[in-house]
Amino acid sequence: MIVGIIGTGNMGSILADALLQSNSVQASCLKVYNRTQTKALNLQQQHPQIEISTSIRQITQDCQLIFVCVKPGDMYPLFVEMEKVISKDKCVVSITSPISTKQMDTVLSCSTARFIPSITNKVLSGVSLITFGASCKEEWRQIIRTLAKNISEGIEIENNITRVSSDIVSCGPAFFSYLAQCFIDGATATTGIDKQTATILTEKMLIGFGDLLKSGQYSLPTLQEKVCVKGGITGEGIKILESEVGDMFQQLFQTTHHKFAEEISKIEKQFHEQY
Repeated sequence: MIVGIIGTGNMGSILADALLQSNSVQASCLKVYNRTQTKALNLQQQHPQIEISTSIRQITQDCQLIFVCVKPGDMYPLFVEMEKVISKDKCVVSITSPISTKQMDTVLSCSTARFIPSITNKVLSGVSLITFGASCKEEWRQIIRTLAKNISEGIEIENNITRVSSDIVSCGPAFFSYLAQCFIDGATATTGIDKQTATILTEKMLIGFGDLLKSGQYSLPTLQEKVCVKGGITGEGIKILESEVGDMFQQLFQTTHHKFAEEISKIEKQFHEQY
């Protein structure tokens, strides 16, 4: 099977790296296309056996499974161009949350799916979010589930929870990286610890925290209970978090959903679909 990736920006490159690192796709069976060829060439330097396609038409004709990793506003015209040459036995996969499989099916006559990756897939971890188009063939569903399992934990979701699911698994690493940096900055601003040491300790703590959760020995609530000694230092710190965090995360999700609604509105105008 020849796999294509259209768009080799951050997420397209991460997806390519994950598929190759996991041996899900051989480099000689991967073709990529990017409007700015320099980005495609940068990826080819890391994986010399991949082939760079010269046009949307070429990569659509040459590949059976095609991941489209471009900005939401660029999807519709790209799908229209692909539809001119694509055959029904192929599968097109979007990695962007504002584009629904229902919208894809109004333009494309082949199997369709949405596959939202995370930066954590780069180390074959985290979650990939999957939604299949109504007419997606079972053979493609199984192939996509297998690819997701190879680079992550693949979780199938309904369209109505796409944004919040993407916030958690795809945006989450950026959100928690920001919180970790604030944690480090707070330590250096109020104590004698230097930034380098605080950063090392925080990173190692987060890695250990992830390993502990992965082991399944503790849930998030039970982990807090184990670390917090009644009347102890950790408990006093938790009190500050309880009083200061407030509705911060509610506001975060409200904001991302508001932005998501704006993007969907723009996309619907392109697809001439209201729902």
